[in-house]
Amino acid sequence: GQFVLHYQPKIDMTGRLTGLEALLRWQFEGEAQLGPAQFIAIAEESGLIDEIGDWVIVTVCRQLRAWIDQGLDAPCVAINLSTRQLRQPDLAVKVGRLLVESGLSPDMLEFEVTETAAMENPQTAARRLDELGAMGLTLSIDDFGTGYSSLSHLRSLPLDALKIDRSFVRDIASDANDLAIARGTIALAHSLGLRVVAEGVETMAQWQLLRGLGCDEVQGYLIACPAPAEELAGILALGSIQLAARP
Repeated sequence: GQFVLHYQPKIDMTGRLTGLEALLRWQFEGEAQLGPAQFIAIAEESGLIDEIGDWVIVTVCRQLRAWIDQGLDAPCVAINLSTRQLRQPDLAVKVGRLLVESGLSPDMLEFEVTETAAMENPQTAARRLDELGAMGLTLSIDDFGTGYSSLSHLRSLPLDALKIDRSFVRDIASDANDLAIARGTIALAHSLGLRVVAEGVETMAQWQLLRGLGCDEVQGYLIACPAPAEELAGILALGSIQLAARP
């Protein structure tokens, strides 16, 4: 009962809200929240990530249903899948059951997997992702550039999007190498028919450069900080986040 979900908006280059990412927080009573970087690795090693991961999917489906029942135009919500979850032979069955129970269409869920998770056991990962993709769910590679794969290794997976890791976005306005990496990644991803999302966008300079490079969507503190579900009603009702008025 100590886990909570916050949601971070994603927008396209016109400011239109394209989705949310569900981000896990661990809230001790009377203590500051812990981010996933502080506990996910331990959860993976102990096997508790299976139960936590199932809880996240259930909670997201319930929240989407609640937004719809409130008359809000709920967008697609992205959920991070762990390495262990990709090994679950009944993952697609469980997700399908939850969609039916909550009355949601498959295109309201997106699953993100890291390069490391996808490449640990490529055959199993491809099988799980094929099953999820066949259901109509959106699939993306998260933190691209930090693992040991390449776009050529990933082209056999049924992916819809690629997320450029924040470590390449952070210095894009001052480091020619990071700018070149972003430019090349966007061009290659587009050549494979993948949508590109840049993570960790915090300045207008980063956003303007990414827009010039043809990046499709952005996510980060410049756009919006992760927030509890109850704080997102205004953004969901408006359906967009305009950056032009920001300093």
